[in-house]
Amino acid sequence: MAHSTKITLVLGDITEQHVDAIVNAANSSLLGGGGVDGAIHRRGGPEILAECRALRAGHYGGGLPTGHAVATTAGRLPARWVVHTVGPVWSRDEDRSELLASCYHESLRVADELGARTVAFPAISTGAYGWPIGDAARIAVEAVRGAETAVEEVRFVLFDESAYEAFAQQIS
Repeated sequence: MAHSTKITLVLGDITEQHVDAIVNAANSSLLGGGGVDGAIHRRGGPEILAECRALRAGHYGGGLPTGHAVATTAGRLPARWVVHTVGPVWSRDEDRSELLASCYHESLRVADELGARTVAFPAISTGAYGWPIGDAARIAVEAVRGAETAVEEVRFVLFDESAYEAFAQQIS
């Protein structure tokens, strides 16, 4: 990681972050869903969905694979871009940590291609995909710290106090 990359934590709503790129914990269809994905599509408006549909009509006809990332406009969000990444569903029987780390690495790679300097991440895979927050926080922070990126600030935007605390333990 470029040693100048600053990691900050925010307790709040990712759709209200004034950053270059907001990362969306998307589902593979790219067509919206629940949680962060639904909130980003609702607040960002139809422009995001239109670009996602265009991606599905082209290179991502079968959907975006887990651990990959792709960018669209941010529509009405206070950002320039949305970087969509598909987190893995947590499994008790199979270690999918590399796929989760890949979401962060690939999102930062896409952000670098866009020229983004500030990026807001949610706690990927911790909602409906069931990843335990403590482990997800560890993987997220290690992935960001280990990434070669020109991004100057990575902001983890956590929806509740327990998620905030889990991430705070990892960056202290």
